[in-house]
Amino acid sequence: MERSLPQALLHNFLGNAPDWYKKTIIAFLVLNPLLLLALDPFIVGWFIVIQFIFTLAMALKCYPLQPGGLIAIEVMLMGLTTPHHLGVEIGHNLEVILLLIFMVAGIYFMQKLLLFAFTKVLLNVRSKIALSLLFSSMAALLSAFLDALTVTAVVIAVVTGFYGVYHKVASGRNSSHDHDHSSDDHVQSSHREDLHEFRAFLRSLLMHAAVGTALGGVCTMVGEPQNLVIANVAHWNFTEFFLRMSPVTIPVLFVGLATCALLEITKTFGYGAKLPDNVRSIIEEDAKQKDEARSSADVAELIVQGLVGVFLVLGLLNQWAEVGLIGLAVIVLITSLTGIIEEHQLGKAFEEALPFTALLAVFFAIVAMIGDQQLFKPVIDYVLEMEGQHQIGMFYIANGVLSAISDNVFVASVYIREIAEALTNGTITRDVFDELAVAINTGTNIPSVATPNGQAAFLFLLTSTLAPLVRLSYMRMVVMALPYTITMSLTGLVMVYYALDPITHIMYEKKIIIHHSQKDLPNLEKPSEH
Repeated sequence: MERSLPQALLHNFLGNAPDWYKKTIIAFLVLNPLLLLALDPFIVGWFIVIQFIFTLAMALKCYPLQPGGLIAIEVMLMGLTTPHHLGVEIGHNLEVILLLIFMVAGIYFMQKLLLFAFTKVLLNVRSKIALSLLFSSMAALLSAFLDALTVTAVVIAVVTGFYGVYHKVASGRNSSHDHDHSSDDHVQSSHREDLHEFRAFLRSLLMHAAVGTALGGVCTMVGEPQNLVIANVAHWNFTEFFLRMSPVTIPVLFVGLATCALLEITKTFGYGAKLPDNVRSIIEEDAKQKDEARSSADVAELIVQGLVGVFLVLGLLNQWAEVGLIGLAVIVLITSLTGIIEEHQLGKAFEEALPFTALLAVFFAIVAMIGDQQLFKPVIDYVLEMEGQHQIGMFYIANGVLSAISDNVFVASVYIREIAEALTNGTITRDVFDELAVAINTGTNIPSVATPNGQAAFLFLLTSTLAPLVRLSYMRMVVMALPYTITMSLTGLVMVYYALDPITHIMYEKKIIIHHSQKDLPNLEKPSEH
């Protein structure tokens, strides 16, 4: 039946999203200007933050770029922020954007090596508990020295490879056939139960690894972008940053790994699924066939990828260049040495990261609105009025809650600037400043695992092409992260509140870390630009 023009417009709006979702987004767009006429912009700003979180939560119904982008455009039209401020936010986060564009594409060209290596691990480590701990601890170790988004990209590439191998066979295709992994239409009935279990198995590994990136990322100044901001303001080098964070981060690391094992033992919160025997057999057979069919050219390609992988690790460890530029070098080296020189071959590598990069730019518009409307100011003022251990504990809590809602880099930048100004004005001492800086860093990194929008690595995983394949939705991520959020956040809070001050003073006495003087004022340059 021929649709009327209004029906056709509604049908085309947001494509295949459910009608109720389309009408909800339209209601948001109509309601927001009316609310601005009737209410304070501060209140309207919080309504819009909730709306944007809704678009993230419904990512499997509709990719958040379009509905979130419409809300962001309306925010600027209503004057709650400006295109200039959005440009400033994007400029401050250019390193992250370059990382996403080039590093994720670089990892794409290393897929064969990664799948080869991780297949050996998957097939040789038969204990699910041991495998989960391995994924989590390796993600933590790599994230401490490399970058959480890079590590997440590696994990996504590996898991996508495993999923593709089995899904193709389950759909009755052989290795030479092209195959659409997103459709289960051709999956044979005998494989459907195994596919369901395999998805649960992969989801658990993904979440263990994602949490692992947070466990490691909080420990060092290069682990997360906000760590660098804090280290720069506090004048801490790599070693001092690690030592000052260690009274909180080391206990949290052990609790996080213990939680990983406990979840697999109890098989709760969506964990505990094992690799089905039929799936293991198919992956083993695929690996055997690839080993037998591997030509000298294939071996040469693996060697090149391995050598470039060494270059990647050394480049990131020694900070030879910005992370994104090292990723660009990886692309150039691998493609030029393995014969991938045609434009259409290169284009596939960017398909995963560019939609998320665009979404991140939209997210920065919401962050700009939060800054312009000072949505976090009441919380900041309340915490700054407190004193002693209560203040340090509340800094940790406030940063954790706000980071779970907003961008943890933004939250950390705002808070570190506030305490730096307080130190400059003589409101707090240098010792208090140092402890508050630890509370800010751990607060923005640890409790923010509660939601996908809390950390860029989590959001990248949620909006990746892999998430719908393994049925990893926003709410499922929240539920699976919940036990980690509780155990890690509470451990962090206890250590910040009770152990940070005495352990830090022991470090002073033993001369493990230097005792800064009141004259060692922080560097306000970077946060003030933000």
